[in-house]
Amino acid sequence: MGKAIAVHSFKGGTGKTLISVNLAATYAKNGKNVCLLDYDFRAPSLQVVFKSNPVCWLNDFLDGQCSLSDTLIEARPKLSVPGVFYVGLANPSSTATRQVLTKDRKWEMRALQHLLSAKAGLYNDLKIDYLIIDTSPGVAFSSLNAIVASDLVLLVSTLDESDIDGTQRMIQDTYSSLERKTEVIMNRVLIELLTSEAEKENLSRKAGEALGVLPLELIPCYCDVQRASRTSILALDKPEHSLTRLVERISERIATELGSPMG
Repeated sequence: MGKAIAVHSFKGGTGKTLISVNLAATYAKNGKNVCLLDYDFRAPSLQVVFKSNPVCWLNDFLDGQCSLSDTLIEARPKLSVPGVFYVGLANPSSTATRQVLTKDRKWEMRALQHLLSAKAGLYNDLKIDYLIIDTSPGVAFSSLNAIVASDLVLLVSTLDESDIDGTQRMIQDTYSSLERKTEVIMNRVLIELLTSEAEKENLSRKAGEALGVLPLELIPCYCDVQRASRTSILALDKPEHSLTRLVERISERIATELGSPMG
């Protein structure tokens, strides 16, 4: 049975999509079958990474106009990874992003039903091992639906005080009520705060006290990653990069927690 991971954040600009893409690529690189969905309907970005125009968008799937399989593109031939790598893209047009804001509660509930029903097809028909959902920041309907459909929420935060405060409130109010496993990654940490294991452990402890959850990993702010094109998938293009190794470690720890260890 496959496992679903929602990658979420309190606000934008945390590096959530970077983590989502590289986590998916890491699993595919290790021979796992992966499906990555762009559920950030307010600011979709995965089309920039994968440079594809699907037959249908995920927006069409949620509107009930097509099946989820109709939205998927196969990225494996371009990426040369052993595992299957499907990607579902949100419509990046300004019209589509505006329409998302007009959806009512009934539509949101139907959208959740579509997602929950489609999961069985991904696992049984396409043999997906990991469904990774890159969500919208905050508590948009698509984010809540992704959380409900997930087995684990990977929450990406920075050390910004407002980000930590909002992240803590989401963990306490939203995730606890939905009874979802939650792991936190502190991203874009100033590298001078991580010059020794003792400093890293102290920072992790302080973040854990503020959030109520000990971070799974602290990721430094890499200037070269910030300058790199968004079309580059670091886990595949730079296998020896420190961030690649950190994402590999994150992928292994998540897999073990979900009862599907790597290897």
